[in-house]
Amino acid sequence: MRKANVQLQSDRRAEILAAAQRCFARSGFHQASMQEICAEAGMSPGNLYRYFSSKEEIIVGIAERDRAEVLQQLASANFKGDFWGTFAALGRHHVVERSDEEVGLCSEIMAESRRNPEIARIFQAFDADVKARLIAILREAAARGDIAPDIDFDTIVTMLMIIVDGVWWRRAVDPKFNAEAVLPLFLHLTGHMLRGGANALRGGGEISNEG
Repeated sequence: MRKANVQLQSDRRAEILAAAQRCFARSGFHQASMQEICAEAGMSPGNLYRYFSSKEEIIVGIAERDRAEVLQQLASANFKGDFWGTFAALGRHHVVERSDEEVGLCSEIMAESRRNPEIARIFQAFDADVKARLIAILREAAARGDIAPDIDFDTIVTMLMIIVDGVWWRRAVDPKFNAEAVLPLFLHLTGHMLRGGANALRGGGEISNEG
């Protein structure tokens, strides 16, 4: 019985987070009210407040859910068997295949993090976890000989995250933006950096055309 209750609570939390995500993506963080989230989730305010006391707590829940999903996705990806194919598939997933709702929510969180210290802390912690895992993946790839061994892992991962953030922001604000069209260039730039092309920038040099 206790196990069933724990599962029910977990399911209800998941339903609230999904409903809040739709509301935030549709109305914005500030415009979406707790009442709107209640209506979207199909529950009374008293019931919802048993799980989350504020919109900030809901954002914490969404961030924790998404962080677990992304880290699990990276942990289960077959980088050892096919580094480049796996990296390309993940690039497509995050640049092109993530839903407009997910993209809109991320943009809302990024914008809100400029004004709300608690949201900024959540966003920065999420970024730090993903960045650390990506750096670990690249170090393992370099040790296997899949990518250049002497690249600046930290800077390259930072740049990859900046590019993806920029694509998501463009998707959020420009309905005509074609993420599919920029994916080949994203993968080309990624390959260039990971094969050591970015090293040519050290000391103010020119970028090589190789890679």
